Amino acid sequence: MKKWVIFFLLLFAVLGWTYVGTTLPFCPSGPPSAVQVDPARLRDHVEKISIDFSPRNYKRIWNLDKCADYVSGHFSEAGGQVVEQTYTLPAYAKGVYRNVVAAFGPEEGPLIVVGAHYDAFQDVPGADDNASAVAGLIELAYLLGKADLRQRVELVAFTLEEPPFFRTGDMGSARYAHGLKINGTAVEAMICLEMIGYFSDEPGSQDFPSILLQWFYPDCGNFIALIGLDEYRGLHRTVKGAMRGATDLPVHAMCASRGTPGIDFSDHRNFWNQGYPAVMVTDTAFLRNRRYHAAGDTADRLDYDRMAKVVAGVFEAVVHLANTQD
Repeated sequence: MKKWVIFFLLLFAVLGWTYVGTTLPFCPSGPPSAVQVDPARLRDHVEKISIDFSPRNYKRIWNLDKCADYVSGHFSEAGGQVVEQTYTLPAYAKGVYRNVVAAFGPEEGPLIVVGAHYDAFQDVPGADDNASAVAGLIELAYLLGKADLRQRVELVAFTLEEPPFFRTGDMGSARYAHGLKINGTAVEAMICLEMIGYFSDEPGSQDFPSILLQWFYPDCGNFIALIGLDEYRGLHRTVKGAMRGATDLPVHAMCASRGTPGIDFSDHRNFWNQGYPAVMVTDTAFLRNRRYHAAGDTADRLDYDRMAKVVAGVFEAVVHLANTQD
C-alpha cells in the first residue's frame, strides 16, 4: 500500500476519533419534555434585569442588590428555601456582595447545582450576558418547585463573575464552590448557564476557537452548546442526552482539555478548581453574539422561544440527575 494511502487512512482515523471524543454523538436521547416554559415570562425577566437594574457592575452595588432581591423573591415564590452567601471587598467598594441560593428537594444525596451570574460587564445592559441565564434560572425554580426530587438541588445566582474579578477567588461562584469544599459537601454535578438567549439561522453566524472545530459543528448559530472537560464526560453525556430529547432545539457538545481556549470562561471553572464535575450550557457568547460586552446586548435581540426550550432541556437534565441512582 502506498505511503500516501496509509497517511490519509491514519488522518481520517484520528479525525474520526477526535470527532467522537469531542462531540459525543452517540448519547441516548431522553424522552420529550412535558413541561411548558413561557417565552413571555422569560422576556419580562430579561427586560427587568437588563433595563431596570442596569448597570450591574461591582461599583453599582445598589443595582446588584435590586437584582438579587428580584431573584430572591421569585425563588421564594417558587417554593425554594432561600439563603444568601455574603461577603465584602473593601478595596473595591463599600457594601455587601450577595450570592442568592434556593434549595429544592430533600437534604440527602449528593448536591446538584445550577448557577448563573447576575452581574454585567461595565455599563452594558447585559441582556444575553447574563440576564438571559438568570431569567432561565428563575423559571427553572418554578419548575423545580413542582417536581418530585430524590436529591437536593440548589439554584444559585452568582455575583461578580465579570472583570476585574474573573479568574480570581472573589468571583461569587469561587466563594460558593470553596464553601462547599470546606464543608465537605458532595457535589454530583454543576450546570452553569452562561448566555442562553442569542440564536441565528444565518449561514456563517457561528465562529469557533479553532479551524478543526469548523468540521465538527454547524456554521449557523441555531443550537445550544454544552462545554465541558474530558474527565467529566459522563456528566456531559447525561446532560446532552436529556436536553437533546427534551425539545427539537439542536444540542451540540464539546468535550476537551482544560487548556482549550474559552472552555473555562464562566462560573463552572470554579467548580472544576474544587474537583467538582461541571458543564456549561451556552449560546457560545462572543463566538456568535456580536454584541457581547457591548451596548447593543439588549433584550430585543434575544430569541425567547428557543430560550424556553433551553430551560425545558436543563430542567429535564436536572430531574434525570436527581432521580437516577447509580
